[in-house]
Amino acid sequence: MRIIFAGTPAFALPTLEALQAGDHDIVAVYTQPDRPAGRGRKLAAGPIKQFALTQKIPLYQPSTLHHETSRLAELKADVMVVVAYGLLLPAAILEIPRHGCINVHASLLPRWRGAAPIARAIEAGDTETGITIMQMEAGLDTGPMLLQRLTAISDTDTSASLEERLAGIGAHALVAALAKLELGRLMPQPQDHAAARYAPKLQKREAAIDWSQPALTLHRKIRAFNPRPVATATWRGNSLRVWDVGPLATTEKLAAAPGTVVATDATGIHVQTGEGVLCITRLQAAGGRVLTAREFLNGTPLQPGDSLGF
Repeated sequence: MRIIFAGTPAFALPTLEALQAGDHDIVAVYTQPDRPAGRGRKLAAGPIKQFALTQKIPLYQPSTLHHETSRLAELKADVMVVVAYGLLLPAAILEIPRHGCINVHASLLPRWRGAAPIARAIEAGDTETGITIMQMEAGLDTGPMLLQRLTAISDTDTSASLEERLAGIGAHALVAALAKLELGRLMPQPQDHAAARYAPKLQKREAAIDWSQPALTLHRKIRAFNPRPVATATWRGNSLRVWDVGPLATTEKLAAAPGTVVATDATGIHVQTGEGVLCITRLQAAGGRVLTAREFLNGTPLQPGDSLGF
């Protein structure tokens, strides 16, 4: 099949690699314009651009697709594959490829439509998620479902680990869907719109840890906000980024006020919440590097009785 590929972050790369390794002809790759990165904030090529250049695939980086209709039509593609592209596809473009546009979406639709389905699934305490291969239409993630693959969400999964796993699942699912599409064996299933939930992009203002919330709620939030924007607390007026937490305690200690450090040991920094105790295992002081709790305690006078704010 003649394929146009559109994607931007690392999540999209396994799908592009799988298509390139197969028998398909990738006639063009679309990715967002280069963005500032690193301490110097210099423009940097993303993973999709780097791969396309290495493989000598025609590459386009428009800031909008509203003026790309003619070029896309000239490519005479059978299908356009979209994976976390990040730009809106005008309705006119959806009809250009022979089989339309197909999206690799990181949730079990209709649950978690929107920009952050992986993080919102962890934050909500979902026990499973997956990939949905979807026929795109004008609505936001509202199109018919073509194929789904499931995976469990463990209580140690972060958005980073789950995203990496789903990227691989998505690549395999897309290849399988295209094989069925060529044979006319895909059976589109309409979504139950009443069951849909919206997954908005994570905002920095959401990252502050409210220690009055239950440990279970905070455990999910901290894992959901890793690797971005990262949950934050304060200590002695300075910011602390909380990257990882240990297993939830089986017993609840309710003697201290929420936010109070009740113990520090080899397993981590134990903090009282509104219900139960949370164990911080990896954190980062402002301007410092990410440390294990043990490394952090070796160089910082944090001790039981100290209070972590928000």
